[in-house]
Amino acid sequence: MRQIALLLMFCSCALCQAAPEPLRFSVMESWAMPMASIDNGQLTGGIMRDLMLELAERVGREAEFLVMPRMRVLLAQQNREFDVRCYVARSWVPDADDGYAWSPPYMEQRDLLVARQDTPMELKPSDSRAQLIGTVLGYSYPKLQAYFDQGSLLRDDARSQDLVLQKLLARRYDLAVSSDLALAWFNLQHESDDRLVAIDVLERTPLSCMVRKAADIPTERILQALEEMKASGEIERIVARYR
Repeated sequence: MRQIALLLMFCSCALCQAAPEPLRFSVMESWAMPMASIDNGQLTGGIMRDLMLELAERVGREAEFLVMPRMRVLLAQQNREFDVRCYVARSWVPDADDGYAWSPPYMEQRDLLVARQDTPMELKPSDSRAQLIGTVLGYSYPKLQAYFDQGSLLRDDARSQDLVLQKLLARRYDLAVSSDLALAWFNLQHESDDRLVAIDVLERTPLSCMVRKAADIPTERILQALEEMKASGEIERIVARYR
């Protein structure tokens, strides 16, 4: 009996000291460098990986990355399949319920109208007639929606931001939408003659993280850690590695 009691005590102590469950971060497979490098369905590098690893470490958890299509992310959100979703704006998920807490914005995304160097600089959506424009599948572009509705711009969707820019360079269309970071990274990988240019700023969007509110998630600590990372300049240092 004494041996059994000791064994039960040992097991109980082992359970008490067990590591907490990892933080599950959602990752969109449409992300491209420098935001994320995704290989064979795994997040292997990029700004968001570095940011999420740092965030998880600050709250004493391991990070688990769930890579999925955008529409699958929305379903996973409803089903509480992840704990943290970063690189997201409130305007992108207007139906988010009270099950998640929002962080203050930690960075800004600038969406740019992009063209090749040989495209006339005065070309803008309002001048276009039934013109194809490169876009990311599942992404919304509020500033362009009126042109889509009237048919002066036609979406040509690709699975990722990088593919959008590759198709623009290959002359599949003359206009595309890209974030400023993705455009800068794309241009770093190409010779000067093949670099793309921004001809207009379409939108500036503040980006936040949403954190699941549950007893097993240190929600407030995660939000606090993110604010500390921003205030200390850590987020900017992470971004600077990829400029």
